[in-house]
Amino acid sequence: MFDEFRKIVEEGFERYLAPSDDCPARLRESIRYSVEAGGKRLRPVMVLLACEACGGDPTDAIPAAVAIEFIHTYSLIHDDLPAMDNDDLRRGRPTNHKQFDEATAILAGDGLLTLAFEIVAREIKPAEVAVACVVDLASAAGIEGMVGGQMADLQGERPEIADAAQAGTDDQSRKIAQLEAIHLRKTGRLLRSALTMGGRIAKADKNTIEMLDHFGKCIGLAFQIADDLLDITGDAAKMGKGVRKDAELGKLTYPGLWGLEESRRRARSLIDEACRSIEPLGDRGLRLEALARFVLERDH
Repeated sequence: MFDEFRKIVEEGFERYLAPSDDCPARLRESIRYSVEAGGKRLRPVMVLLACEACGGDPTDAIPAAVAIEFIHTYSLIHDDLPAMDNDDLRRGRPTNHKQFDEATAILAGDGLLTLAFEIVAREIKPAEVAVACVVDLASAAGIEGMVGGQMADLQGERPEIADAAQAGTDDQSRKIAQLEAIHLRKTGRLLRSALTMGGRIAKADKNTIEMLDHFGKCIGLAFQIADDLLDITGDAAKMGKGVRKDAELGKLTYPGLWGLEESRRRARSLIDEACRSIEPLGDRGLRLEALARFVLERDH
């Protein structure tokens, strides 16, 4: 559906990962191994679609699109490490630390994270838009965003590192609030920043940026519910990674709390809310709406 935008983003990878004598060959190989492993490219496509929906030229947003995919890829490399989720497969191939080694995988993730901010700061014009995008991205990826969400997720499955404040979270309502708080940070914040960066690059006004942010919040929660459902009902070959692992680890999941049918209903409700929120964009928002529907329809 969005193949032209995926192609644009992947051409951007080639530009920003061009060979350099200053980067050790093994590190560059490790970075490219994970970046070029495929994937939906959902976050960079969102950047370009949001820019387009706000009347901007999507090609102006390519650096931000590449940067957010680099941050997403770094997070996957680190999440797969033995100290985190301890996964052997990612996108149908050995995870980075299995293909190379743990130290190289850690450095590849570090390199992608820092390169992402270099790209946005250097390439986005004018400077005030670049600064706003850096703030969006750093906030989304940092301790109150994706990193904080990953910490909370680990605490949810490992009692020995849980905060004392989490004691007494056995009842349903507290568990749901805990789960939503995890995924608003771990998954949702980066998706929201994709949309707001695209809007900023198109010079959208404050109200439009807030509208895109709400759209992204709804999409982020729906995406995670769909992910939890796929972990139960998905096909490992299509997913390119192990399935049914969340239950084995004792993780909090939406189907675990609500059941399959209620989880599906809530995901649909969130997508409907997301689509209503961008109605003021009119026809320019139709491709964003199509992307929202794809979140529910995907099988991997």
